[in-house]
Amino acid sequence: MSILVSRKPTIVDAFISRSLAADIVLIASGAVLTAAAAQITIPMWPVPITGQTFAVLLTGAALGTARGALSMLLYVLLGAIGLPVFAGAKAGIAFGPTLGYLAGFIAAAAIVGFFAERKIGRTPFVVALGFIAGNAAIYAFGLPWLSYFLGSVGYPNDLAATFAAGLNPFIVGDAVKILLASALLPVSWVLVKRLKK
Repeated sequence: MSILVSRKPTIVDAFISRSLAADIVLIASGAVLTAAAAQITIPMWPVPITGQTFAVLLTGAALGTARGALSMLLYVLLGAIGLPVFAGAKAGIAFGPTLGYLAGFIAAAAIVGFFAERKIGRTPFVVALGFIAGNAAIYAFGLPWLSYFLGSVGYPNDLAATFAAGLNPFIVGDAVKILLASALLPVSWVLVKRLKK
């Protein structure tokens, strides 16, 4: 058994035997999924709309706390060393407007993974709560940094301006992602039970 696997397994553990090699593949897969989702982009300034957050939350739900967080850490590190994994095939960690969101991805995957490991992600309502908590973590890291960035480049950076730039444009999309995940994840658990039988 791998040291990265919680004693409280997630949905992937129903299909994949626990081992360090499997964990490494799963962690890498989460990073690749997030990199691919980052390329689904609606360009906006200062923060683009992307598919990243859905991939981040899905990775946390599938892999659990440790593997989910490590997967997002790997994603950030791959971008930092120059691979074009960020939105718009960008690379490198610049102290730009989205730096805080990248840090938030790690926390979000861990939080959603915490919910998933406790098997409380099997009803739509509770899945939604876990995803809302994960989303909140992304904004908890992303918005303060965005506010600092906006002020540093001469833009208004009060609470209203920060929300207008980094929160308000994403609320509807986040709600759709959460509703979709809240429907799909419990159905996946039902399928797992049936396959086991």
